[in-house]
Amino acid sequence: MERYAPFRLAGRRGRGHSVGAVALPVGDEKVRAVRSMFDSIAPRYDLLNRVLTLGMDVGWRKRTVRSLGLTQESVIADLACGTGDFCREITKMGYVPLGFDLSFGMLAAARTEAPLVHSDALRLPLPDGAVDGLTCGFALRNFVDLGGAFAEMARIIRPGGRLAILEVAEPSNRVLRYGHGVYFGNVVPFVGGLISDASAYQYLPKSVEYLPEPDVMLQMLADVGFTEVDRTLLSGGISQLVTATRRAL
Repeated sequence: MERYAPFRLAGRRGRGHSVGAVALPVGDEKVRAVRSMFDSIAPRYDLLNRVLTLGMDVGWRKRTVRSLGLTQESVIADLACGTGDFCREITKMGYVPLGFDLSFGMLAAARTEAPLVHSDALRLPLPDGAVDGLTCGFALRNFVDLGGAFAEMARIIRPGGRLAILEVAEPSNRVLRYGHGVYFGNVVPFVGGLISDASAYQYLPKSVEYLPEPDVMLQMLADVGFTEVDRTLLSGGISQLVTATRRAL
């Protein structure tokens, strides 16, 4: 595995900030680090998702796909599809999934019949307006250019099509936020290290720092062509569901 060195952070706290023992990579360094990390953790990624979320991730994905509200057989692009959790749920809902991921390791470990493509989310091999909807789970903080990723999502979704993004969040309640911080910052890396790769599960909790503030993120989606942009906190605020409709041209 190609380990990532102590890079500098470009996130909500400003450029050049290190978080704890792990400094976050940027630019091309981030691309290499993220690809290598997910290649490494792919074999046990699904298991750890279930363990670390106490199985709640299954319900979150079901709700995310339901929120698309599209007609049967609509074509749905799943970005950062990983091992195919969303693709399988998309199929169950009567849609047609297309999976895209930067990690060969994730695609090799995928358990889905959906067509899968090795691709950067910033340069998707699809024509304009090619899909009816799009899902993306727990990946926004791994994109090098979030604004560019949102613009690419807007490009490939047809006017009137739907977007549904599942991502981690922080509870607004002070007590819940403290408990979540302890769990996410200490328990997740410890358990991840026992079952999979310790450095990866140190990075993943800290990578939340890449995310902009919620209002900023919603405005970014509106700026690239989405309307009806909405954000819903799930399970007490430990995850968030962001939905939007592609504005008519």
